[in-house]
Amino acid sequence: MNFETAYTTYRPLLHSIAYRMLGSFSEAEDMVQDVFADYSRLDASDISNEKAYLVRMVTNRSLNLNQSARKRREVYTGQWLPEPDVTTIKQDPAELYDLHESVSYALLVMLEQLSAVERAVFILRESLQYDYEEIAACLQKSEANCRKIYSRAKEKLQKERNLLPVNSEKAQPLAITFIEAAATGNFDKLISLLTEEAVLVSDGGGKVRAAIFAIISRDRVIAFLQGVIPKTFLGDSHKFAIVNGQFGIIIIKDGKPRSVISFRLDESEQKVERIYVMLNPDKLQHVRLD
Repeated sequence: MNFETAYTTYRPLLHSIAYRMLGSFSEAEDMVQDVFADYSRLDASDISNEKAYLVRMVTNRSLNLNQSARKRREVYTGQWLPEPDVTTIKQDPAELYDLHESVSYALLVMLEQLSAVERAVFILRESLQYDYEEIAACLQKSEANCRKIYSRAKEKLQKERNLLPVNSEKAQPLAITFIEAAATGNFDKLISLLTEEAVLVSDGGGKVRAAIFAIISRDRVIAFLQGVIPKTFLGDSHKFAIVNGQFGIIIIKDGKPRSVISFRLDESEQKVERIYVMLNPDKLQHVRLD
């Protein structure tokens, strides 16, 4: 396979791995470009499995960058959230739920609990369905070690409900109710759709005003929203969108994305247990409105 064909064929896969490892579109894009730049200088005749070689390159580089990124986040202003994968709705949303392959935003947030190696093993195994032999070859570890790492990662994530939240149309009425409550000032219906332990997390990154700490409990979340929504929280307009495979909201101000809002659902109660509000403009540069 020539370089151009390899780039076209494997770029989406490599970008998905890097994004899931790093939680950043811009860093993932840079990573993939660097990998292909280095790959173009190699002698392809020495590589027996092109796909496996490229996956190994991007995974190991993501491991190194993930570890340094964790140090940067220690001095990050306020709550850190990953960049959302946003697709504006141009067709029947139900079709997008079936076609979209992004890891859910809630799971992407949860992956921050894992070490870089645990995250890599979990992504390769759970999201990309790699077998342990492939994972071991990619990370240069034994199959037995990879099994242990995966088990440890899964155990950490199972402490949270909804290990793999269902990416479905269930979030659509919640997003619509959120906008209706904000527009009318009547929060009664929204209150009924939040769990008592609901949490709101906003990421401004020190660039724009946002809650420094997570807002915990339904009453405090509602009080916070009632306080900030009249103060241009809704911007000039909004669009519904698919955020990492699930129905969400883009708030628009001066023709640009001001924030992206997504939800994590409690499948047992069919209610919202997390509201994620991305406000950091640096993390919204890739979001398109058309």
